[in-house]
Amino acid sequence: MLAARALAGFADRVTVVERDTLPEGPGPRRNLPQARHAHMLWSGGVQAVEDLLPGTTGRLLAAGAHRQAVTTDMVILSSRGWCRRWPVSHHNLLAGRDLLDATVRAAVLADDRVELVERTEVLGLVGTGAAVTGVRVRHEDGTDRTLEAGLVVDATGRSSRAPHWLAALGLPRPERREVDSGLAYASRVYRAPEGARQGFPVVTVQADARRPGPGRSAFLLPIEDGRWIVTLSGTRGGEPSPDNDDFVRFAREELRHPIVGELLAGAEPLGDVAFTRSTANRRWFYERMSRWPENFTVVGDALAVYNPVYGHGMAIAAQSAVALREVIRRRGWGTPGLARRIQRALARPVGVAWDLATGQDVFYEGATEAGPTVRDRVLAAYVDRVLLTATGNGRIARRLTDVTSLERGPEVLLAPSVLLAAVVGPLKPRLEGAPLTAEERKAAGI
Repeated sequence: MLAARALAGFADRVTVVERDTLPEGPGPRRNLPQARHAHMLWSGGVQAVEDLLPGTTGRLLAAGAHRQAVTTDMVILSSRGWCRRWPVSHHNLLAGRDLLDATVRAAVLADDRVELVERTEVLGLVGTGAAVTGVRVRHEDGTDRTLEAGLVVDATGRSSRAPHWLAALGLPRPERREVDSGLAYASRVYRAPEGARQGFPVVTVQADARRPGPGRSAFLLPIEDGRWIVTLSGTRGGEPSPDNDDFVRFAREELRHPIVGELLAGAEPLGDVAFTRSTANRRWFYERMSRWPENFTVVGDALAVYNPVYGHGMAIAAQSAVALREVIRRRGWGTPGLARRIQRALARPVGVAWDLATGQDVFYEGATEAGPTVRDRVLAAYVDRVLLTATGNGRIARRLTDVTSLERGPEVLLAPSVLLAAVVGPLKPRLEGAPLTAEERKAAGI
C-alpha cells in the first residue's frame, strides 16, 4: 500500500493486485499469518509513513494505538543487563497489525488514482530480459489476462516469485543469503489488568547470543483496547510451545528473568497461542545483478526479510517506499535505467536492517553453514561493548537508539566520541532489577 502511495504522484493509475479479500476495517487476512504476533513501528518508520501519508500517526492514536518513548517507556533486559529508562530519545508506535494495516489501507485507497484488484494472483512478468511491460494475472473465476504497466513493483512479500519470473525472461538467478537462527515464535493476546491499560511500558527480556545454548526472549507490548500482545521466542532447542497451558510457564521459567511471566499472572488471555517458525533472515541481492530489466523493481519482504524479534520489517518497508518515490522524483518517470537506480537505492535501508539482525543471529548454532566470519566477530564485540556502555551512559544510549530506531545509520556508532565512551564503559553502576516504578508494579499486580 505504501508503494502504491509512492507511485500515485507519478502515474495516472496505480493498480494493486491482491490475492486476498481485504477486510473493510481492522481484521485478519488469510495470507498474513505474522499479523498474530507482536509488531512495532520504530520512529524511523513512523517518519516515513507520515511523509507518505500525513496524519497517519494521529489516526492510529485516535484508534487506540500507543506512542511509546524510547527508552523512557521501555523496560529492557539487554544481553548486557537492565537498561535505564533514559529521558525521551526516540519513539515507536504500538498497535495490532490489523489496525496498522487498515489505517494505512484506508488512506491509500481513498486516492482515486489507486485501484484495488482483489482475489487475483500474479502468474508472471510480461516482456523481455531488457524490459518488463506488464504482468499476467489470474482472477478467482479462473480467467487470465495481461495488465500492461509502465512500472511493475513486486511487493508480494516473503513468498515472492521474482527469481523465477526473472529466470523466465532469460535473466540469471540473483545472489541470495540466508541466516536462520531456527527461532520459533509463540504469541498470545491478553486483557491487561485494569490499572495497566494506559501508560504501561514495553517490557522485553532479550536473548544473549554470547551464552552457550539457545537464545530465548520475550516482548510484552501494549496495544489498542486495553490489551497486551506477548511474544515468546527461542532458537533451536529452546523453542516455546504452541500449547496454551505452557505459555506462562515458559515466560516464568525459561527466560533470563521471569518478569514477563509475573506480569501475565494478573492478565486475562483473550485467545489461543499463535505459533510460527517463519523467522529466518533472507535477502536477495538484486542490486548486484549484471543485467536488470527496465520497468521492474522489488520492495519490502520480497526483497529482504528479517528476524521479527528486532521489529524492523515494517519500518524498512516504509523507508523503501520513500526511497522509491525519491528516485523517481529525481530521475523522472520512464527514464532509462530508472528501475536499476531504484533497486540500488533500496539496498541502503535494507542493508542497515540486515546488518542489525544478522550481526546477532549469525552466532546461533546452525544459523549459517560457515558460522560467523572474522568481520562478524569484530563488529559483534564492538557493538556488545557499546551496549554495555549504554546501560550506564545516556548519551551512548541515545546513539544506539539512533540506529535501532532507524533514524540514523550505524556509522554514528563509529564516531570518535562513541569509540572513546566505549573504551571508558558505563558511567553508572549496573541495575540489579527491572526498572518498573512502584506505580507500574501496583497497576500490574506484582
